[in-house]
Amino acid sequence: MINFNHFTIGVEEEYMVLDPTTRELKSHEQKIVVEGQKILGDKVKAEMHQAVVEVGTDICKDVDEAFKDVASLRGNIAQVAGDLGLWVGASGTHPFSHWDNQLITDHVRYHQIVNELQEAARSNLIFGLHVHVGMEDRKMAIHIANSARYFLPHVYALSTNSPFWEGRSTGYKSFRTKVFDKFPRTGIPDFFESIEAYENYVNLLIKTNCIDNAKKIWWDLRVHPFFNTVEFRICDVPMKIQETVAIAALFQAICAKLYKLRSKNMNFIMYQRALLNENKWRASRYGIDGSLIDFGKETEVSAKQLINELLEFVDDVVDELGSRHAIDYVKNILENGTGADKQLRAYEEKKSLIDVVDLIHHEFLQL
Repeated sequence: MINFNHFTIGVEEEYMVLDPTTRELKSHEQKIVVEGQKILGDKVKAEMHQAVVEVGTDICKDVDEAFKDVASLRGNIAQVAGDLGLWVGASGTHPFSHWDNQLITDHVRYHQIVNELQEAARSNLIFGLHVHVGMEDRKMAIHIANSARYFLPHVYALSTNSPFWEGRSTGYKSFRTKVFDKFPRTGIPDFFESIEAYENYVNLLIKTNCIDNAKKIWWDLRVHPFFNTVEFRICDVPMKIQETVAIAALFQAICAKLYKLRSKNMNFIMYQRALLNENKWRASRYGIDGSLIDFGKETEVSAKQLINELLEFVDDVVDELGSRHAIDYVKNILENGTGADKQLRAYEEKKSLIDVVDLIHHEFLQL
């Protein structure tokens, strides 16, 4: 039996701060962060926009620890916000608030980003989920990152939770990535032959003043600049706790399965970024209700079918990881819809974006 103990999980989520009266985004002057840190320490952080609160779990040995930590973070942040007369919620975008009404956090890093990227940065009022999966070393991390790129659109489709932007139904299940695409160094990364090739790339960007450090590489997936983790960054922040944990468990299982193949001198086939981007676009547009391309068979297949095939692909590692119960929740998402589907259904009932915000707020602590 292969030792999967190093496949730890870390989860980062970005929450929106809401005015309970208007349901607009609310610049909270970092009061939630200040009060939250008294309870949770550095697990609560400010983000570039003051209407955002970022949280991060401890390093969790398995999905059960991750579940407890995510639930605790959401519960504590909701309590702190409530005590301050505010709401919080989880959606990739706010349904109708405009970014130009929101304040930027007073921090040198954020001022530098805004100065460099201008309106692309100021308008980047979006909310994501980042999942870190621990690796035994960085050589293995780059190998797994290369192979895991193929599965990014599949999991992204499950997370879609941003159909509205500035008061309009965008026609996308996830408009968040369309907003983020304005940034440089985003999207699905290229294949790297080795960790040395990746580090040479980073060092060249630093040497030529493109970036000051590797954290300004904002790809959908990256070997973390400072930790031995593969960091998955493609997903919208899910509306509910169990959705977040299911997606984290699926990313962990993908890494473990690729590691298992590697241990048997087997590799998953590599595809060009240009091909993978076709599936990413489809996932953004249609979520789990569209078709993705099976590049092995060179044909369109329903997203739900390919996601079920992904579940079969990782099935032989989930019991060793102790995550079957978490990954089983993926079937619930396939049956009942993603956060985007729920937002759109709520809107169709009364054509009210206020009702959509109420749903986002209500579901925040729901399992």
